[in-house]
Formats: sequence, C-alpha cells, structure tokens
Amino acid sequence: MSYQAAISRMYALGHELAQSPSRKFDLAHMRMLLSALDNPERRFPAVLIAGTNGKGSTAATLAAIMQAAGLSTGLYTSPHLIRINERIRINGEAVSDDSFAMLHDNVVNPLISVITDISLDHQKFLGDTVGEIAREKAGIIRHGGVVVTLPQQPQANDVIGNAILEAGARGISAVPYVPPVSPLSQEYATVSFPGAVPVERYPLQVMGEQITIESPLIGRHQLRNLALAITTSAELARQGFPVTARSIETGVRNTHWSGRFQVLPVGDSRPQFVFDAAHNPAGAWALRSTLSTLYEGKRLIFVFGVMRDKAMGEITEILFPLAERVILTQAENPRSATPDEIRRSTRVLGDFEETASVQAAIEQAQDLAGVDGTVVVTGSIYLVGEAMNQLGIKV
Repeated sequence: MSYQAAISRMYALGHELAQSPSRKFDLAHMRMLLSALDNPERRFPAVLIAGTNGKGSTAATLAAIMQAAGLSTGLYTSPHLIRINERIRINGEAVSDDSFAMLHDNVVNPLISVITDISLDHQKFLGDTVGEIAREKAGIIRHGGVVVTLPQQPQANDVIGNAILEAGARGISAVPYVPPVSPLSQEYATVSFPGAVPVERYPLQVMGEQITIESPLIGRHQLRNLALAITTSAELARQGFPVTARSIETGVRNTHWSGRFQVLPVGDSRPQFVFDAAHNPAGAWALRSTLSTLYEGKRLIFVFGVMRDKAMGEITEILFPLAERVILTQAENPRSATPDEIRRSTRVLGDFEETASVQAAIEQAQDLAGVDGTVVVTGSIYLVGEAMNQLGIKV
C-alpha cells in the first residue's frame, strides 16, 4: 500500500466524517486479527493513556523520560498537527512515509493505564455527561492492572474509582507530584528568558531525591499532566525499568510537544506568536488562564478557527474577551466551521475580521499586531498545524 493510499484508507475509517457512523467501539474484530497473528501486541511493554485533555502532553513527557533512561520508545498519539506521520514516533522522531504505510494501531495489555483530566468533548460518540465519558475512558483499565490518575470532577471520580474496584486494579494518585501553587508560593515560577521560550520551573522530591523540574509545557494545567507522567515513570522504576530521578529531570526538560502554548519569539519583521490547540471549553479555560497570567495588559490578536462539531459558542465566550481583535478563518478540513458560522455562534460583541484562508489570516494578524502585539492562533489542532506550516515551523 502506498503512503497516500494508507492515509486515504485511515481517514475513511473516521467516525466524524463517515456517512453512516457506527457507535460500535469495541475491539472484537481487532482482537480476532491479533490472535491470528499470534498476538504481537504482547511482545512489548506498554502504557495506555486516556482522557479528554492532556493525553498528548502526558504521553510526550513520559516518552522523553523513558528515552532519558536509555530506553527505546514508541509513541502513538492522535490527531496530528501538520503531517499524519507525527502520530507514530520512534525515539521522538516521526516515522517515514514508507514505514507509515506498513504500520497500524495495536490492542495492547498495558503495564500501566493513565487517565488524564476528563471533560465534555466528542459527546456524539462518548456520551452527554462527564460520567458517561469517564466510563468510556475507564475502558483502558485492565483486570488486576495499575491505574495512575488524579482527583477531578466528582462524576468522573466515582466512575473511575468504581472501575478500579471492579477490575481489582491498583490505583495510584499523582497528587504527591503536583507542586503547591498559590499566590504565596515562592517555589513555583514561569521563567522567561530574553529571546527564548518560557519554561515552568519548580523543585520536586522524586524517588527520594530533590530535582528541579524545567518543563517547556506552559500553563498550570500542565502541572497535572507532568505529575501523571512522573508518577507513571516512578511506577515503571518500581517494576524494574531503569528509570531514575535524574532521567525524570532530564526527560521533562527535553520534552517537545508542539502546538500546546508554543511560543514563537519575535523575529525580523514578525511579532511574537502563541500556538495553542485548545478545542473544547476546558482547553479554552486553560488557555485563558495562561494568557491572563503571562500576557496581562498585552495586545493580543487572535486567529481563530474551530471544527463545527465543537462547542463554538462556549469557546468563543471564554477566549474572545481577551483579544483586541479577532480574525476568523477555517483550516483545510471538511469539518471546519466557516467564519460566518463561528460569528453567528458567538454572543461576544465586536467587529470580527473574516478570511477565506489561514495564510490570509496570518498575514492580516501580523499587520494588526505590529511589533508590540502577540498573535494567538487557537481553536483547532488542524488550524494550529496549518498556521505553523505556513510560517515554516517544524514539528
């Protein structure tokens, strides 16, 4: 199968674009296939990560920590920013076109299951309440397995707790690795260096050693994702993997996860950019919190596009009040809402610019921002990826 044929075949399986989407999400057919192949998925140790937000950040951090510990890692995430190959990474590098055409997803029996924060998203497929969505995410819990998670909404806590009990699994809380963050906290800080991107810095006691966390994943919501990755790493060390406190420190520092509050510093005749793939209300609140903390009083020009099956009105009401100007656009994706659809969905008053292409939106945003403004590109991972591609940013 060619690379393009593999891409076309995979997209044809997507529930969001299917003409007659099925709600049958079980893996019976995949298990039959794997059984016929003598279960290759049982020949390597794996960690499964589920949740609404933070899955990719947690997975990327965990993979970087395992690499720092000297292990060879494979990472599968979805969706992608620019090229579909990004979904499958070997030791941090996206697979080649030829390799992608030969690979497919696996059903695995994980050493550890990780559940990140759960909120409303994909209701058409997962359910209309946090509890229903949590029940779907808890499907990664295995009988007698290990589950790493954090306290969250009561509905989700109840479902996850019951699922752990029913499976006879061992639950591990990542709370000990979440740093204390309050107005009086002097240990936690977002550190910015001239001409460079900011990092989150704080001391942490890990596996009996004091280390310094320096994470390029910005925002207080990322502290929870980091805690999940660190807790999972410590549990893997307990299971015999060569993970140390120093490899955790190094791995966190080396983590790269594009499009998540990614700051592109000011360049020649170009303003500063912030790229963030927030695409649901919870992600929008996280972005708003981070922007309000780091860019208080600054001029923000938003380039915004969203998929039409998302909570457009709620997301715009969260984000648009921060912007001096908003440019509405749409990514080259059949699910993208048009600028007119976005404008009609929002109750935020104001004059919105509308452009037919992401390239035009970026050019207009740069003109509006000038040298002292910041362009914020958000609303969809596909929009962020297209904008980064237009600016020649490598993922």
